[in-house]
Amino acid sequence: MPFPIHRPRRLRASEPMRRLVRETRLAPSDFILPLFAVEGEGDRREIGSMPGNYQLSVDEIVKECELCHSLGIGGVILFGIPNEKDDCASQAYAEAGIVQRAVAAIKRAVPDLLVITDVCNCEYTSHGHCGKIVGEDVDNDATLAWLAASAVSHARAGTDIVAPSDMMDGRVAAIRAALDTAGFQKTPILSYAAKYASAFYGPFREAAESAPQFGDRRSYQMDPPNALEAMREIALDIEEGADMIMVKPAMPYLDIIRMARDRFDVPLAAYQVSGEFSMIMAAARNGWIDLDRAMIESLTAIRRAGAGFILTYFAQPAARLLA
Repeated sequence: MPFPIHRPRRLRASEPMRRLVRETRLAPSDFILPLFAVEGEGDRREIGSMPGNYQLSVDEIVKECELCHSLGIGGVILFGIPNEKDDCASQAYAEAGIVQRAVAAIKRAVPDLLVITDVCNCEYTSHGHCGKIVGEDVDNDATLAWLAASAVSHARAGTDIVAPSDMMDGRVAAIRAALDTAGFQKTPILSYAAKYASAFYGPFREAAESAPQFGDRRSYQMDPPNALEAMREIALDIEEGADMIMVKPAMPYLDIIRMARDRFDVPLAAYQVSGEFSMIMAAARNGWIDLDRAMIESLTAIRRAGAGFILTYFAQPAARLLA
């Protein structure tokens, strides 16, 4: 039997050849860097479980954003950690809240950098849950007013995009109505439409100081075994006015990203969450994997699955590698 005519290895023979026929490409503009804003000045508190990531005072966040801009990174998403928390998340929607001040400072210093703000309550509540507690559960409808007020306050500060991450039913419609009423019809909503109750959020809860003081978030975040439910959640958010959608986490849910890409024609993001980042970093520090290769491979997999852009703590080192 003669040797097969088709030799796929011909197209893998050299790096220039592999680059020529590469199907999935990464660029720094594909990345959004999560940043954690805290009170103070000149403050950079390293997050123990997330090497190279920090809680940053506003002046330090501005410096980080200037670096992101110079690297061509697509943007940043801000999470706030106030000094004082209460049971009604009042600092989440305070006009002079930590995120609101960070947004204004970034826009003054780096006006061309895209700024997204996370709209949630868990970093601001004394109990660590994402909404108003009634009895032993989060009251869905009462929480919507807090979320809407937060989104409007972020828009007033100058954010480019608001991103609700709470998973309350109806929150996209409530935020859209509040933004429109306040005169921010042009502010888009990036909805965490399929956010799972994942074990991979552990390091983030250290970074954002947002661990629940009782119970867990499984009554409002999605059950990991469910895929069709994610499609329903996404469809509802689009119907309510979401301009973009997100799947979170990313790597354990590549199938959900692909299903969403095949079914919906709006921009799709994926969040490579803290646990994904920290596992790669820990394995690399132990010499078990090559950090640069694992970082780029993981990001490529998320793009290949269908994500148009990626929220990732690897944004800066990946951008440097791709330069």
